Amino acid sequence: MSAEPERPAPADGPAPASPPDPPPATPPAIGRPSAAVPVAPPPPPPPPRRRRGPRAAFSLAALAALALLAAAGAWAAWSLGPVDAGDPRPVAFEVAPGASASRVAADLEAAGLLRDRRALLAVLRYRGDEGRVGEGLYDLRRDLTVPQIADALVRGGRPRTARFVLPEGVRANDVLRRLEAAGWDRDVVDDVARIVADPPPEWRPDGLPDGAGLEGYLFPATYELPLRFDAGQIVAAMLARFEREASGIVLAELEGLELDLHAWVTLASMVQAEAGDDGEMGIIAGVFLNRLDLGMPLQSDPTVAYGLGKELPELDRPAGDFEADHPWNTYTRPGLPVAPIGNPGAAALAAVLTPTRSDEAGRPWLYFLHGFDGDAPVFRPNLDFDEHLRDVGRYLNR
Repeated sequence: MSAEPERPAPADGPAPASPPDPPPATPPAIGRPSAAVPVAPPPPPPPPRRRRGPRAAFSLAALAALALLAAAGAWAAWSLGPVDAGDPRPVAFEVAPGASASRVAADLEAAGLLRDRRALLAVLRYRGDEGRVGEGLYDLRRDLTVPQIADALVRGGRPRTARFVLPEGVRANDVLRRLEAAGWDRDVVDDVARIVADPPPEWRPDGLPDGAGLEGYLFPATYELPLRFDAGQIVAAMLARFEREASGIVLAELEGLELDLHAWVTLASMVQAEAGDDGEMGIIAGVFLNRLDLGMPLQSDPTVAYGLGKELPELDRPAGDFEADHPWNTYTRPGLPVAPIGNPGAAALAAVLTPTRSDEAGRPWLYFLHGFDGDAPVFRPNLDFDEHLRDVGRYLNR
């Protein structure tokens, strides 16, 4: 190794200044080594927070709106769908007259035909059909969607109907009871009673005498009529059935019998009340027609009962029922009673047009009776009074 070269001697003059002394070292901490401990630099300050501008707020609102729309769409899809797409069985449902759309929707939900009543109301409101829900009976199904149910409700249901039966020979007062039992309000039934007792011109059959009511013209049949029918419509339905029987051909036949329409119906009502079955009606009609021709009193017990407001079994001969004079008593008054004693059916009306007036020898029938031979019912027509008395003793006075 070579020796360090010698430094040249300083030139004459002041000596150069020496560098400053370094600062004294920090004294070591007590109990720690005297070596210096490195210090970590402080963390950088956080970046300044950026303010959210209008665009950021709009984005959040849009997301919220989309979420709401998605939820609404899911609800709509669920609530508008069928309750059970696999159940095609019909479910009877009735909308009462005057029912509101909200009432109908609630009833449909309760019947298990809607998932949510609000869905139906929304559809009806959107279409402008909220006030067009029709009353009546519907056959709906659980596999129908809400729009399909709304369509059905706007089309309207079948009319709510009531069924009642008028048997042959029924009296007008019993017709009224049957109407009320079928479901018509008492006010409507009372209006029917007024029309029957004193029919206005629009409900008077041709040939009905002045002052006569509609007893006899309320044709016996099975009726099924809408419960919304008022009194006039109910009466018109029964009269329409009668008018089918009183065709032009029938009126021509009545002329040959020298009977008018009212006499025909009146006599048929008597035949109906007297006959035990349809097979007897021809002879009974013949007996009455023969008696009318001869001027004999008709002497029909049912006419007496009708005039007294009684049923036939209630008649009391010892009490004087047969001597009590009234316009229907064919014992005290000649000819036909003033009006029918009930409403005859088709067989009785036909029997008057095609009566059996005589036996095989051409002798006119003038009497008949109903009695019993043992326990068997008997119908006996007779040609004269002696034969009639003989049968009375044989079949009645036992």
